[in-house]
Amino acid sequence: MRFRRFAGAIVIAALLFAGAYATNVILGMHAVAKTTGTVSGLGVWQPVTILRDARGVAHIAARNEHDAFFAEGYVEASDRLFQMDLTRRFVEGRLSEIFGRSALANDEMERTLPVEQLAQIQWERLPLRSQEDLQAFADGVNAAMRTQPLPVEFRMLLYKPKPWRPQDSLVTSFGIVLDLADLWTDVANRRVARGQSYDAAHPLTDPCYDAPVTEGLARISQSPHCAPSLAELAMPPAAGSNEWAAGSAHTATGRALLANDPHLRIGIPGIWYLVDLRFPDYHAAGATFAGLPGVILGHNDRLAWGATNGTVASLSVFDAPPRLDPGDWATETFFVRFGLPVRVRYYRGAREFGATLSNGRFVLVRWNAYDDATSQLRTFDDLDRARSIEDGVRALRLYPGPTQNFVLADTTGRVAYQLAGAIPDDPAWGRSIHPARDLAQNYPNVPFDRLPRVAPSRDAIVWTANNKMYGPRYPYRLSPEFAPPYRAYRIAQLLKARGKYDVAYFTTMQMDTLSLPELDLARMAGIRGWNGRYVATSRVATIFYGVRNALNRNANQRMIATLLRLRASATSPALLRTLVAGEQAKKPVPWGVAGAVTPRHPLAALGVSFLNGTTFPGDGDAFTLHVQTPTLSQSFRAVWDVGNWDAGGISIPQGESGEPGSAHYTDEAKAWVTGTLQPLPYSKSAVEATATQRLTLLP
Repeated sequence: MRFRRFAGAIVIAALLFAGAYATNVILGMHAVAKTTGTVSGLGVWQPVTILRDARGVAHIAARNEHDAFFAEGYVEASDRLFQMDLTRRFVEGRLSEIFGRSALANDEMERTLPVEQLAQIQWERLPLRSQEDLQAFADGVNAAMRTQPLPVEFRMLLYKPKPWRPQDSLVTSFGIVLDLADLWTDVANRRVARGQSYDAAHPLTDPCYDAPVTEGLARISQSPHCAPSLAELAMPPAAGSNEWAAGSAHTATGRALLANDPHLRIGIPGIWYLVDLRFPDYHAAGATFAGLPGVILGHNDRLAWGATNGTVASLSVFDAPPRLDPGDWATETFFVRFGLPVRVRYYRGAREFGATLSNGRFVLVRWNAYDDATSQLRTFDDLDRARSIEDGVRALRLYPGPTQNFVLADTTGRVAYQLAGAIPDDPAWGRSIHPARDLAQNYPNVPFDRLPRVAPSRDAIVWTANNKMYGPRYPYRLSPEFAPPYRAYRIAQLLKARGKYDVAYFTTMQMDTLSLPELDLARMAGIRGWNGRYVATSRVATIFYGVRNALNRNANQRMIATLLRLRASATSPALLRTLVAGEQAKKPVPWGVAGAVTPRHPLAALGVSFLNGTTFPGDGDAFTLHVQTPTLSQSFRAVWDVGNWDAGGISIPQGESGEPGSAHYTDEAKAWVTGTLQPLPYSKSAVEATATQRLTLLP
C-alpha cells in the first residue's frame, strides 16, 4: 500500500511538472519584449529614445555615449537574448552544460583555442573609451535580462542565462573570426595525390574567369566562352560574400554607390541585427552581430563600407617536435549536464597552441589571434566614427583580422578598395604543414602598404567576391586557393554592361541567378536550351546542381586529375553527357522545389521544428550572385546611396526579432524572396515619419 501511494505521488508530481513545463513554454511562445512606453531605473544617465520602424528595427537616440551603448545592449538582448547566450556558449565550448554529452565533442574542439583567456587579454589592451562602451553595452544586456520576458528557448531547456560581462562581447566576436579564418583544419585537409601539382588539385583561381579588382574592368568579356575549371566546380561551397562600389563619375545621381551581401550560415534568427545608433558627434547605422556593440557593416554620416572574406592564409601549422615544455600544458574541465565532469589537456605555448587533427595528427598552430590577441571591435568603432575614406583606411591599418576585402565610399563621391588583416609572409601560404624544424623560422606579416588596394577616386569601380584580387605583377601569393572567381566575374560583367548605375540596378544585380561555369558545362554537354539561370521554374538547373554534387561526392585527387586532363579533350563532353543523363533519369523537379531552403532554428537539431523560419524557394546557387545553398545564403543585402542615406537600404532574410511571438520573427521573408530592398531610415525626419513604436528609458 505504501509503495502504491509513493508511486502515485511520483505520477502526480510528474504530471504537475509536465503541466507546469508546458504552460511555461506556451507562455514563452507568446512572450514579447516591451517596445513601447517608459522604463525607469535601468541605469541610463539621461533619457534615451528608442523608436522602432515597421520592421522592428531600433533607432536609438541618446544624449551621451554611455547611454547609447547601454540602450543598444538593451534592445539586442530584448530581441536576441537566446542567440547571444548560445553563441557565447558555443565559442567558449560550454554547450554540453545545457545539451549534455552530445555537445561534448564540439566543446572539446572549440576549446583548442583558449577564447576566454584571449578575450581577457583583448579587454586589457583596449583603450579606456572602448572598455567603457563595452561595459555600458553589458549593463544594458543585463537590464533586459532582468526586465524582459525570458525567451522560450530558455524555458524549453530549463536554464537561465548568466549575466553578460563586457568580455563576453569579445568572446562572441571570436565566433566570426573562427567562421571566416583559414584554420589549421583547412590546411590539413588540402591533399595532393602522388605525381600531381598542388595547383592542379587546388587551383589558385580559374584563369578563364579571373577578375582581379586591381586590374579593372578592361579585361572582362561579356562572352568568355571557355571551359570552367572542373576542379573548382567539384569543391563544396564555402562561406563567401559579394561587394561592389562605383564612384560618382559612374552613377546617375552623382553620388557614390556601394552594395554588399555577406554569405553566411542560414538560420533563424539571422546572424545580423540591424540598428541605428545616434549620440552627439556619432551617428552610424547598418548591421551588427547579436552580442556586439556599434555597427559592423553599414555607414555613418560621411562614409559607407562593406566587406567580403579575403580567403587568404592567416596562420602557420607545424608538426610538433618530440619534446614540448611540460609547463605549457593546461587542463580544461567540461561540466556536462546529466553527466560527470570531463577533463582534457591542451598545449598552449607562448607562440603556438596545439591542435589534434581528425586523423589523430598533433600539430602546433601559430596565429596572431593567439599570440597577439587584439580585438577587431576597435577597428569597427573607428569606422563608425570615420569622416572620410582616408579615416577608414587608417582604421583598417590596425585591423587584426580575420582578413577582409573592404570597399569604402564617402560623400565626396570617391570609392576605394583595401585588403586588411594580418597575413604572415609564410612560403607555405596555407598549402601544407611545416616540419617541426621550421618552428625556428619567423614569418613577419605582409606590410599593410603592400596589400592589394585601389586608391580613392570618383572614377573608380571596385568589386570582390572572395576571388583573387591581384594581377600577375603582385609579388605575394597570399592564399592557398581563392574562392572560384565566377561571382566576381559576373559582378564585373554587369558593371561593364551599364554606363551609369543607380540603387535599382545594384539591387537587381544582387538577385542575379546566372551561373557562368554551369552554363559553360551545359554547352560542353551539348545542351543549348538552358540560359544558365537558377530560377524556380528550371528543371535543367536541378540537373546541373546534381552534376556538380556528383563531382563533389567523387572529388578525390585522382578523379580531379582525370577531369582536368579531360577538360580540353574530345571525351570531356561525353563524360559530362553521362553525368547529365544520370541526373535526367532521376526525373528532376523544378529548381524552386529542389533548391528550397528552410532557415533552421538551433533547436531543430533536437527535433524542434516549429521554431524554424519561412521556407525560401530555390533561387540561385553557390556560383550565382544570388547565393542560396542548403547551408549558405546572402545574410543581408545592402545598397547605400552615399550621402542620401534614406534612399538606399538593407534587407535581412527573416526578421529582426528572435522571439517567435513577435510580429518581426519572419516578417521580412516575403520581401526577401522578391528582392525588395528595405529602407533603413536615417535622417531624423525619416526616422520620426516611419516610427511605429516608441520606448523611453529614464534614469
